[in-house]
Amino acid sequence: MTESIKNRYNYESLYKVAMDIQSVYEAFQVDEFLKSTMDDTWDGLELKDRIIKISDNLGQYLPAKYSEAISIIDKIVMNYGNWLDGFAGFFPIFVEIYGQHEADWDVSMGALARYTQYASSELAVRSFIIKDEKRMMKQMIEWSKSDNEYVRRLSCEGCRPALPWGQALISFKKDPTPILPILEQLKNDISIHVRKSVANNLNDISKTHPELVTKIARNWYGKSKETDWIVKHGCRTLLKNGHRDVLAIFGYQNTMITVESFALSKNAIFIGENISFSFVISTKEETKARLEYGIDYVKFNGKRNRKIFKISEMTLKNSERKQYTKKHSFADISTRKHYPGIHSLTLIINGVEQGKLDFELRSRKVKV
Repeated sequence: MTESIKNRYNYESLYKVAMDIQSVYEAFQVDEFLKSTMDDTWDGLELKDRIIKISDNLGQYLPAKYSEAISIIDKIVMNYGNWLDGFAGFFPIFVEIYGQHEADWDVSMGALARYTQYASSELAVRSFIIKDEKRMMKQMIEWSKSDNEYVRRLSCEGCRPALPWGQALISFKKDPTPILPILEQLKNDISIHVRKSVANNLNDISKTHPELVTKIARNWYGKSKETDWIVKHGCRTLLKNGHRDVLAIFGYQNTMITVESFALSKNAIFIGENISFSFVISTKEETKARLEYGIDYVKFNGKRNRKIFKISEMTLKNSERKQYTKKHSFADISTRKHYPGIHSLTLIINGVEQGKLDFELRSRKVKV
């Protein structure tokens, strides 16, 4: 997927950007901008590096006065879709690269807020947080009260301690307290995009401060359907890790659930094939059940690493029995390469292991 997105930044798309700029700023040197951007290093650049290079080169051909350059971008940024599309991410990064001088603060803050609805400014704000955390977080809190849902989302997404592709905010990994007023402000937001950002921020915090997120979850859960969704999604890592207190918040207690007939379809498969497993669960009294399974993958170095997968969540009625059959693929994908060796499949119910079965993953011999 990253490869296909990267390839959207090509001669045709950048030519359009350059011509749009020239239409409002006649002095913009289209050919020179394209040549210096798509030079002999271009093909080897990954997505993020391409965006940075575009942003950096824009600064070489737009007016040297920062506020004038921003006024030009303001006239064309609306030509590039919305934040979900994200193509115009080089405009917020332009602000990050060229707009951090003290005298440019107000201009930069206004630009980041305007541009975020066309290409989220979540990556660009992080340098400002690192440079002056107190001042920038005051700005983020103000943004959390905006009438614009994209700006409210920016206030939360931009300060996630571990935003994918973004600079890690080390101070927030150590102490996430400055983030909490923003999460409180947005926990009942009408926008699903904002609520999802709140949940993702909570999930980031849970990885370094699980007890803090557990406390927040207890305080928020049961107040509304929307906040319940935030809490559940924000606690997803803790749920996968079998955190007992978090499981209890959602009613997944270590109750008497009986497991029978847990079995694999095969004892050995080849890389690229599927393996199936089945089991039966039952209970004598009504109870909630969260069903998961873990695969202990063999890594390149021969060690093993577990990945948890969700099967289902349900309420079992008195004396109810349910049978499940699940299939799991061992085909190589962009995010996971498989290696031969003894793997394990573990059945997990309400965070508790209920059985483990080993099987062999084999590599096919290529005929010469």
